[in-house]
Amino acid sequence: MKKNLKKRVLFSILLLLAMYIANIFISTGFFRTIENTFDGSILQEIKIAGAEDITISQTDHFAIVSATARKKIPTTQQENGGLYYIDLTDTNYQPIVLTKNFEKPFAPHGISIFKKDSSYTVAAINHTKEGEFIEIFELIGRELTHQKTLKNERIFSPNDLVLLDENRFYFTNDHKYKEGILRLAEDYLGLAVSNVVYYDGENYSEVADGIAYANGINYDVKRRLLFVASPRDFLVKVYQKNEDHTLTFIENIDCKTGVDNIEFDTENTLWIGAHPSLLDFNAYAKGDKAIAPSEIIKINYIEKGNYNLEQVYMEDGSTMAAATVAAPYGNLILAGNVMDAQFLILKSNELLSKKQPFSKKKTTPPPQ
Repeated sequence: MKKNLKKRVLFSILLLLAMYIANIFISTGFFRTIENTFDGSILQEIKIAGAEDITISQTDHFAIVSATARKKIPTTQQENGGLYYIDLTDTNYQPIVLTKNFEKPFAPHGISIFKKDSSYTVAAINHTKEGEFIEIFELIGRELTHQKTLKNERIFSPNDLVLLDENRFYFTNDHKYKEGILRLAEDYLGLAVSNVVYYDGENYSEVADGIAYANGINYDVKRRLLFVASPRDFLVKVYQKNEDHTLTFIENIDCKTGVDNIEFDTENTLWIGAHPSLLDFNAYAKGDKAIAPSEIIKINYIEKGNYNLEQVYMEDGSTMAAATVAAPYGNLILAGNVMDAQFLILKSNELLSKKQPFSKKKTTPPPQ
């Protein structure tokens, strides 16, 4: 009897372990078929390493690129990066370094911009060996001036942020634990304990939690909807922003891929760079694999339970590994990544939004 009981216990433990392992493989997209798919072409490769986040001013026709020449994740030394300006009316798409005079350690990650009058506020997550910070800049024309550095215990493991105005913003922390078994549980078992924090210009407050690796974040001003990427659960989480800036959860959008940064086109369709296989991405980020697959999806979100999800681009990573962002402009997509030596400007065979991009032949260039 005791031998049979021991066998049953051992069998139960092995079965439970097998289920956990199977869940890791299934929930991270390991068995997903990767097919090279895109109705378009590569217009240009821009030689900026680790262009992890890109955001576009559709009205003033430029892009800001956040880039860090990462060697692997997590980093073991201070890595240096910068913010870059690209004039989208100039088909040379020559990047201009905006932060060459910024003298602090700077490894930018997620970024956001907000326009007021003739200037932009630019906010960037900054990962340094001394700690995690949020840097605030002012952009006038092509001149970027550092305004202040924000440091707080709630800026724990920041990933991305979205400005509401020149002072207020939401940001994501992608982890709750820095190390140990609980950190592994976040990464591999999908322990949902990361969060979203609101900053009102003076105080920080948690407004959403229970998220598995809170990542990209963006805000639809017209509908007061906040979208948060949870790549570990393959979800985009949708929240209603309340008058007091708290959030009310609406629903999860099952994207079936590891969603990363979120950008909008002129119709407020969501464009997302994504990792279809998180285990491949993890191995690539650690330097154990040369490439990881890339995917771009878009979501036309109408209302709760009513949305359309479409795959725009997928490849095995041999052209561009580990896509993190897809910023649309006319029929172009600026597609960034984690650690490649360049990012891509893709040209779609279809117009991506109804609003035409700026043309020097038809209009007067915007003031610089």
